[in-house]
Amino acid sequence: MIPDNPTLSQLHARKSVRAYDLSRAVTGELKARLFDAAITAPTAGNMCLYAILDITDEGIKTKLSVLCDNQPFIAKAPVALVFLADWQRWFDGFAVAAGGGLRRPAEGDLLLAATDAVIAAQNVVVAAEALGLGSCYIGDILEQHEEIAALLNIPRYAVPVAMLCIGYPAQSQMDREKPPRFSRKYLVHENTYRAADEKALRAMFEERDPKRGFDHEVPAMAARKWNTEFMAEMNRSVKAWIGRWCE
Repeated sequence: MIPDNPTLSQLHARKSVRAYDLSRAVTGELKARLFDAAITAPTAGNMCLYAILDITDEGIKTKLSVLCDNQPFIAKAPVALVFLADWQRWFDGFAVAAGGGLRRPAEGDLLLAATDAVIAAQNVVVAAEALGLGSCYIGDILEQHEEIAALLNIPRYAVPVAMLCIGYPAQSQMDREKPPRFSRKYLVHENTYRAADEKALRAMFEERDPKRGFDHEVPAMAARKWNTEFMAEMNRSVKAWIGRWCE
């Protein structure tokens, strides 16, 4: 039997934290540890195709809380980090080395950089948990393309793909139960993808939460996450981010 260890225990215990103990400051030393954890993450070709924006300006943080689907807790988070998929640094370097005649970054380059950025972000999440800090991903950083690009001075070949809010969790967050996940058997496919039929879909939701089940959870999620104005805006903005990158 494989024994448990602190890293695995922290991965299982970790949950999104949206309320913080503001009496406890996240020191510069702690932030440095988080950044070091990000920088040691796996990266394509050791190119580090990401940039991290450390949002310390309270005015910018407040604007982000509004632009990211009006979530006030963002403004109160002791630490707010925006992770950019970033080819601008390398493209500028290529231009200096080659003196022109370069191809422009394309869709594949964007996806590769987005992967680098999210891996770095997840390293920060794991490090934060190990340091007693709570974290929450903010996917809404993809929305409001025009305003976000201007607010954060984002260059053409960079796209915000994730945002993290970090701080010491409030007691209410420590006491909150972590939502259950789907069973491994529905998420891990051997060799090839296995589409779920209606029976499997219903079983998947019933096993995760017998009180709610498929007939409650799926329509509720469609109303809360799928057929929403913020998802329409996110899709519009993502199309704009990609269009700016590839034009």
